[in-house]
Amino acid sequence: MRMPKMFEWSIQAEEGASRAGEFNTPHGVLNTPVFAPVGTQATVKSLTPAQLRELGATLVLSNTYHLFLRPGDELVAQMGGLHAFMQWDGPMLTDSGGFQVFSLADTRKIDPDGVTFKSHIDGSMKRLTPESSIVIQENLGADIIMAFDECADPLNHDYSKEAMDRTHLWAKRCLDAKKREDQALFGIVQGGIFEDLRTESAQVISSLGFPGHAIGGLSVGESKADMYRTIEVVNAVLPKDKPRYLMGVGTPEDLIEGVLRGVDIFDCVLPTRLARHNTAMTNFGRLNLMNAAFARDEQPIDPACGCYTCRTFTRAYLRHLIIAREMLAATLLSIHNLFTLVELARNLRSAILAGRLNAFADEALAKLGIARIPEVHP
Repeated sequence: MRMPKMFEWSIQAEEGASRAGEFNTPHGVLNTPVFAPVGTQATVKSLTPAQLRELGATLVLSNTYHLFLRPGDELVAQMGGLHAFMQWDGPMLTDSGGFQVFSLADTRKIDPDGVTFKSHIDGSMKRLTPESSIVIQENLGADIIMAFDECADPLNHDYSKEAMDRTHLWAKRCLDAKKREDQALFGIVQGGIFEDLRTESAQVISSLGFPGHAIGGLSVGESKADMYRTIEVVNAVLPKDKPRYLMGVGTPEDLIEGVLRGVDIFDCVLPTRLARHNTAMTNFGRLNLMNAAFARDEQPIDPACGCYTCRTFTRAYLRHLIIAREMLAATLLSIHNLFTLVELARNLRSAILAGRLNAFADEALAKLGIARIPEVHP
């Protein structure tokens, strides 16, 4: 499939399996490794686009399933697409809706052509196919869009094989359905935690000519060791000259271990979800600011952090907002948590460029009190 030069991928430096790269999009260059905040419903919860820019975000993810149901992808298209609708002028990615649909285990029916499911909003019956997922994502207008896939139980070999085979067929149909040339369609590798399936899936998906590839179906119940091993298996097969996106993964240790294994793009709802539950992510672990120990604490969340929250407010003030149930608490904690991951990705990139990623990774994991998991194929 012919792609415009705007989606060219280049690597500036490598260390082991890791890469510092650039991916050109219609809304700017993505410097990788990069962490993308998740804006499920065309908004990153509790934050404005200006706040996202200030904390350093360069890529935002939004959700095909949710926007298809409400307000509707055709309405978003009429409003000028997601960039105009939510006033985000940087690169944007939409998932295919596959993960959300397959999470509705009790209300969906899978057939070779697609999936029929019940809307969680009003109970009406809806349907997604590879073709309709592409139409919806073309209406939404993100720079990077995803092939429709089936996310299976990662520990069930038989089901993982069925879902993988369907994902491969649907990937080809997505390529055939795609019309817009100003969007990069990524294929998704599936196969649970099984080396034979992941190897096969990476071979099939990489043979189809996508401009980038995603690793799906991880961080859904498997162990950390199994997740990292699976990333290695997949990235040993995927071509080096295209970007790799690890879907839905976003703890500090996962970013570090993922980059060590050749991942370029990450996203996760975790930082804003933790913020809404009074928890700060830091380079030395998590802090629950509901704890009474912070009631008179004059320190910022992290004295070494450069985010707006840490430059401006104390732990005591944040705890007061939480106890008083003020909305500002979630905003300030979200700013800090997202900055922590965005800055970590930026620092990982700098470490690769400087040729000291391994040293940086060891130092960062030691601060977190987490043992590094050795690569199976270093």
